[in-house]
Amino acid sequence: MTESDSSTGALRRLPPLNALRAFECAARRLSFRKAADELGVTPTAISHQIRLLEDILEQPLFVRHVRRVALTPAGMALFPVLRAGFDSFALTIAQLQRRRSRPRVVLSATRLFTARRLVPALGAFAVEHPDIDLHLHASDAVVNLGAGDADIAVRYGNGPFPGLIAEPLMSECVGVLASPGLGIAEPSNLRGVPLLHSDWTGPMAAPDWASWARLAAISDLPVAAGVRLTDDSHALQAAIAGQGAIVSSLVLAAPDIRSGLLVNPFGPVIEGGQYHIVTAGNAPLRPEVFRVRDWLRTFRYDDVLD
Repeated sequence: MTESDSSTGALRRLPPLNALRAFECAARRLSFRKAADELGVTPTAISHQIRLLEDILEQPLFVRHVRRVALTPAGMALFPVLRAGFDSFALTIAQLQRRRSRPRVVLSATRLFTARRLVPALGAFAVEHPDIDLHLHASDAVVNLGAGDADIAVRYGNGPFPGLIAEPLMSECVGVLASPGLGIAEPSNLRGVPLLHSDWTGPMAAPDWASWARLAAISDLPVAAGVRLTDDSHALQAAIAGQGAIVSSLVLAAPDIRSGLLVNPFGPVIEGGQYHIVTAGNAPLRPEVFRVRDWLRTFRYDDVLD
């Protein structure tokens, strides 16, 4: 055992909590009777606990007079420490209780949708709904809403979604994106820059360089070459940083296009699937989940950009 371990263990050899509570209350009120009333016990019980504490410390904590008590020097040394400790306990417990009393909603969405649409909106959500704790679950894997893994989700795909209630949120479209600093003005320029790829594990096949090149009728583009990243949002961030060009969501990259961080220099644009708001169909929704659903329906990127 190290010296640090030994000292920590010694500090934890504390007197019984009931004895410490009885002393703190009696010292604060300078009355065994008032301490008994506050703690819901008898004055005899208070006196017994304080005697126990004095025996453990091997010194008196109170000077006992006929109708009052006063703290000894040892009692005056111990009282402020215990008072601060119990005050800290009470404050932390109250904060935890208030935090737990706030309704929590778990919203699941794909990693790219979460990073590009939901994370920038958290501040606006907190202002509009300060009484709801919104937890974002970012995953391209489908969560089981019926089992309570999440309360509500945004799913990409054309459905159907068995056992779920789904409503269309928006349509996806995909195209070439690159930093304006790369100077890509026509498809032939793609041969001079790295092609960025991201792995997609969703239920629908995601448009990629191969599908874009077929639609663009470009046969000599090295669609398998380039840099591959496992996260869509990381791949899009690499494009913003000028690391290459990517075929990605024009919808979710809209703020970056409007701000000039990315350009969609030419077509074609590939029509993608639908994003849906989905909830479990096996139980009524809690009111706070309704509010998150309504917020998803009405939120726009402009709310973030402005």
